[in-house]
Amino acid sequence: MSSSIPRTAAVAAVVSAALAAGLLAGSASASAEDGAGVRIHDIQGTTRVSPLVGQQVTGVTGIVTGVRAYGSRGFWIQDPTPDANPATSEGLFVFTSSVPTVPTVAVGDAVSVNGTVTEYVPGGLASGNQSLTQLSKPVVTVVSQGNPVPAPVTISSWSVPDAYAPAGDPAADGSINGLTLKPRKYALDYYESLEGTNVRIGTSRVVGATDPYAELWVTVKPWENANRRGGTVYGSYEDQNTGRLQVQSLVPTAQQPFPEANVGDVLAGATEGPLDFNQYGGYTLTARTLGTVVDRGLKRETTDRQHRNELAVATYNVENLDPTDPQEKFDALAKAVVENLASPDIVALEEIQDDNGAKNDGTVSAGQTVKKFTDAIVAAGGPAYEWRSVDPENNKDGGEPGGNIRQVFLFNPARVSFTDRPGGDATTATGVTGRKGHAALTVSPGRIDPANTAWADSRKPLAGEFVFRGRTVFVIANHFGSKGGDESIVSHHQPPNRSSEAKRLLQAQAVNGFVKQLLAVEKQADVLVVGDINDFEFSGTTKALTAGGALYPAVKSLPRGERYSYVYQGNSQVLDQILTSPGIRHFEYDSVHINAEFADQDSDHDPQVLRFRP
Repeated sequence: MSSSIPRTAAVAAVVSAALAAGLLAGSASASAEDGAGVRIHDIQGTTRVSPLVGQQVTGVTGIVTGVRAYGSRGFWIQDPTPDANPATSEGLFVFTSSVPTVPTVAVGDAVSVNGTVTEYVPGGLASGNQSLTQLSKPVVTVVSQGNPVPAPVTISSWSVPDAYAPAGDPAADGSINGLTLKPRKYALDYYESLEGTNVRIGTSRVVGATDPYAELWVTVKPWENANRRGGTVYGSYEDQNTGRLQVQSLVPTAQQPFPEANVGDVLAGATEGPLDFNQYGGYTLTARTLGTVVDRGLKRETTDRQHRNELAVATYNVENLDPTDPQEKFDALAKAVVENLASPDIVALEEIQDDNGAKNDGTVSAGQTVKKFTDAIVAAGGPAYEWRSVDPENNKDGGEPGGNIRQVFLFNPARVSFTDRPGGDATTATGVTGRKGHAALTVSPGRIDPANTAWADSRKPLAGEFVFRGRTVFVIANHFGSKGGDESIVSHHQPPNRSSEAKRLLQAQAVNGFVKQLLAVEKQADVLVVGDINDFEFSGTTKALTAGGALYPAVKSLPRGERYSYVYQGNSQVLDQILTSPGIRHFEYDSVHINAEFADQDSDHDPQVLRFRP
């Protein structure tokens, strides 16, 4: 939560560097000659960057509409007599963390402020985030107290445009910073035109559960890509869901706990306060007055149990599980495997850490981690799973330093057998062999092409050969590279730069190539590619995985409203997938929603289950 991350006094240096690089080019409409008599809308201007950036201004007047006494400290002021231009905001943040003596102001104070106009980029210039116009190093004079707060602007379904953002200026590296705001045409322009302004939302549905940083997401457009459980589904790069808005509280949690809400709950009544912009979510209503959460009773899902002649295969990201985690986490995850997933025959786990977790001492084995988990599954009434994996090289597979996350196969020996072929280790690649139309792995379990640079500092795919009712089934467990480094959808670049896709594209091509090797030997081989793909079902990554008809993303068999395994910034979206080879013609697929929509989570991912008859 960016409001808990203090801004440093280096704002001016950041702005200077940005100006030199042409990243924060303001409009040329500044009219104040000496910075005196400037009003808030003069500072905000008609673009995302102030025409007065870097200038000293004096006598900026307004009514205090909100005070933040924690994190990035400061207060918002608003001009009670706005101009007639809908593109110019009448609100402004006054950043006080940089001054030795913090001014004492209260909501309703009329103030006059001297300071420097700056553009703060949450997350830094490399993040690609838009900037927040603010006054830094302020000198504040309280003129009067007890004034009425300017009436809020109501953000509603009819006020937010359906189009998300203008296309970036090709001459400015795709940036929208220098473009004149069109708040009636584009949602991002609409929100930017209200930056710092006192805004209000009415009763709204929660689309992102309360997180550990005391914030949640709502939508002001209840029909926008809604699903049956109350979320808002992200189904393409061009359909970003414009009604989403993050909500925080200006009241410190020690003074008033932030309400716990799940997806589908309702934030009822009026929520009102200044509109901020931060690193983790962009435009955020920082509530002076917070509505009341109404529990709509969202339940965790349970999948169907497989029939006797059906093989059930699941994938589950267990979020950095290691023996130092509390027993309660192991028990909760185990209960989910048994009760919500109906004890699948094969479970591919992602983010199993080594036997001492993040302690960076060279340990790479995970036997204690897996034993503690499988013991918990038995205690929960589940099968006595056996397991297979390949230990990684120390600190070579990404994730938390020292944690050595990897994929692990669990399998129920009463239902399915594992074909062991020795020789697998961190650096040895498994291959494809076979004759008379029957494919086999040279090493099982084994890693796919571990020397390929696509897997540098990333988890290598784990391939295993299983037998169910006399039929061989190949399962490839994956945990592709993360989206770290990608710009958010509120970036000043439109469309945003998604730099992490390049690595996942190479990874997908490697897995696709391996599957094609299997199919070249055995055309009707049963192959399942499973795991945390870290990308959407419509992404280039998924297209590369399925190239040449080698695989089909099973999540696409679900109605569009049910295609998600993760909720990020109020968007329900796909990250975890199971893909099937052409030989698997009939199957049942279930994204089992037990985590992502809830404030109380055992993991941040929802597990996936596929049932079929080999």
